[in-house]
Amino acid sequence: MTDSTIAPAVAPLPGSIPITADARYGYYNDKIVRQFAVTTILWGIVGMAVGVLIAAQLYWPTIGEGIPWLSYGRLRPLHTNAVIFAFGGSALFATSLHVVQRTCHVRLISDRLASFVFWGWQAVIVSAAITLPMGLTQGKEYAELEWPIDILIAVVWVSYAVLFFGTIAKRRVNHIYVANWFYGGYILAIALLHIVNNIVMPAGLDKSYSVYSGAVDAMAQWWYGHNAVGFLLTAGFLGMMYYFVPKQAARTICNTPRCRTGRSRWAWCSRSSCWRPRGAAR
Repeated sequence: MTDSTIAPAVAPLPGSIPITADARYGYYNDKIVRQFAVTTILWGIVGMAVGVLIAAQLYWPTIGEGIPWLSYGRLRPLHTNAVIFAFGGSALFATSLHVVQRTCHVRLISDRLASFVFWGWQAVIVSAAITLPMGLTQGKEYAELEWPIDILIAVVWVSYAVLFFGTIAKRRVNHIYVANWFYGGYILAIALLHIVNNIVMPAGLDKSYSVYSGAVDAMAQWWYGHNAVGFLLTAGFLGMMYYFVPKQAARTICNTPRCRTGRSRWAWCSRSSCWRPRGAAR
């Protein structure tokens, strides 16, 4: 099965040299895809194992009694961060970097940048696995990590955006496949949400205070909380579906105009990310 299965009607850019389906394999950077695929499995096992442990603590509350770093309150954010950002995030890194190369018919713009994104994200995950059981947290759900790790996340995520959109910019076809619209929407939304919600005043390496106060802080947190998880677990995985489902079915998408919904997703990004109190009139 070749990549023409999902994008049979793309037109090459003027002056570009067509690449045959057989030649593309070995032309792309598949090392980064394999690395993220392996860590997806690894962090999935770790995150779900922690979930089983804290579920057991609800039935047998004395499990880990007297050991602070095994308490439910410290392991629960470790579980959610591991499953959402380590497991789910690695899956999205792997698939987005696989899909953007195949649908744009071009290698990633920089192998070094790709390597930095991989190792930077692993550093974020390991840092979270160390600090959360130690009780070092901002106390914000899905945004528990302290400011040094938040800065690393921002740097890695912006690098990821440069890698992804830079590859699209040098594509060898006119068409931008629908999956890339979904991936692009989630990348931009997560960057905006993470940076705005984590503006803090450091009070040491392990402590910080939000620049927002009172109800505004709560609004900023759940503007982030709902949208960050929503875009990560919805928009990104829709992009995955739009590539791999027709690929495995060996069929084109049944109604091509529906692919335009990927572009409308960008408008939806703007609308659903509007800062408003929970439950406010729409």
